[in-house]
Amino acid sequence: MQKALITINDIGRKYVIGSEVIHALKSVSLSINKGEFVALMGPSGSGKSTLMNILGCLDTPSKGDYILNGTNVSHMTENELAEVRNSEIGFVFQTFNLLPRATSLDNVALPLIYAGASKKERNERATKALENVGLGNRVTHKPNELSGGQRQRVAVARALINNPSIILADEPTGNLDTKTSIEIMGLLEEIHSKGNTIILVTHEEDIAQHAHRIVRMRDGLIEKDYINEDIKTVSPRLSHLEKKGDDFESIV
Repeated sequence: MQKALITINDIGRKYVIGSEVIHALKSVSLSINKGEFVALMGPSGSGKSTLMNILGCLDTPSKGDYILNGTNVSHMTENELAEVRNSEIGFVFQTFNLLPRATSLDNVALPLIYAGASKKERNERATKALENVGLGNRVTHKPNELSGGQRQRVAVARALINNPSIILADEPTGNLDTKTSIEIMGLLEEIHSKGNTIILVTHEEDIAQHAHRIVRMRDGLIEKDYINEDIKTVSPRLSHLEKKGDDFESIV
């Protein structure tokens, strides 16, 4: 039997605001195996963002246990969580979160500074990561010199740089048009096909359909957790041509 990469047992998260106690998560239990592609869905206020913050070690639960890659991270200090985040988790955000004055290369290499890699190693690995997402010719470009889709590719390259256990993608297509969203989902599919574990947080049904398993949340609980029988995939021809830098407009 495959050992779970993520196991959360009876996770709860409450916030005290004045005299009011808000239970963002009531009781959530979930296992995710290595190599899965899971979409986390739910309306605003369902608890999906709170759960994502806990899965990403950006927050700790008020109750329950979170075992990540064999380690209980539920009660770690902020410094310990920062180390886990840098080594185990690659983040892709809706707003890209790139440093505006830094080049693509420096943005991608950033996690390697915290990991203590030499400048030579950082530059070599970051260059390779950018080539892997089809941006080998954009190494010296700054975010304002890139399209939205290219910025998100830089963010994906940065997320992969430390060979993390999980890629956590929070609304990765939220700021992109339809054609660029297709391109980014094709890239995530490609990353998944190489054995990476992806957790995709989205409120968009058509984006969630790219995942192989869908977890739906409501009112701080898991409402449904099921295998997606109707997986949507991006045409390999589209992602292949886009990676080569051809005009995406002409092939959609």
